[in-house]
Amino acid sequence: MSAARRSPRVVAEVGRPETPDETAARKAEGSRLYRTRKTVNNLVLSLLAVLAAVLVIVLIVPRSDTPLTRDVDYHQVALQTQPSVDVPLADPELPATWRSNSAEWRTGGSGGVPSWYVGFLTPADDFIGMTQAVEPNSTWLADQLQNQPATETSTIEGVTWDVYRNQAPEEDRGNFTTALVTSSGDSTYLLIGTAERTEFDALASALAESILTNGER
Repeated sequence: MSAARRSPRVVAEVGRPETPDETAARKAEGSRLYRTRKTVNNLVLSLLAVLAAVLVIVLIVPRSDTPLTRDVDYHQVALQTQPSVDVPLADPELPATWRSNSAEWRTGGSGGVPSWYVGFLTPADDFIGMTQAVEPNSTWLADQLQNQPATETSTIEGVTWDVYRNQAPEEDRGNFTTALVTSSGDSTYLLIGTAERTEFDALASALAESILTNGER
């Protein structure tokens, strides 16, 4: 006795048995959806694996508690540099609330103006750069001051300084909002930065003895 022939499947959406073409199309669509789900699943698994690897790296890589802003002993740098320089280097004594993040002797490069530079971070965490330039020309100073004119003079502990205010738009000022300039002997002293005027005056006071002594040589 032969097996009973199976009746064609009735598709609910159309209310009749599906044709061979419809059957093939349905199976093809099912295969496509399966492959799509598999691809998405693989992508999710890959992403989870990458995130797990990143987490492991973050956990095992040692981290330092050392601050990014380094403290430089500018007194020691001045002591080491002085024997090779003919002028006495400015080495101000400042409270412990002042820090230095840079100290170096600059040979002058293409400009030909050698200078002693110390970068200071003030108690208010603002910046003042101190430069002692040896026999600088007017072009060097104008470049440092962005061709800004002096607005006044100020005498601090017996030293007269020219005071400069940067009149450029705020976004163009960089690290120069205020500057003080004076000359003594073969040196020109430039204080330039973003600090309040009271902190400029404090640094100028600490430099006064060195500047006056240099002028007596």
